[in-house]
Amino acid sequence: MSQRCKIIPERCIACGLCAVCAPDIFDYDEDGIVLFAQEPAARQQFIIEDQQEKVLAAYKKCPTRAILLEK
Repeated sequence: MSQRCKIIPERCIACGLCAVCAPDIFDYDEDGIVLFAQEPAARQQFIIEDQQEKVLAAYKKCPTRAILLEK
């Protein structure tokens, strides 16, 4: 089952933990603020099954809850 991930860049403090956990999913803009690696302009995307565990780890480590998960 695919999972939807949303990002809220306004909450991001550029700590870098999400890209450490899920480098294929998360990247940063020039200010270090989170964005999706494959779709930089998107605020949400579906996560394929083999990446869900990594995205869940990023979600859990995000200190400002800039990453949200929905089933």
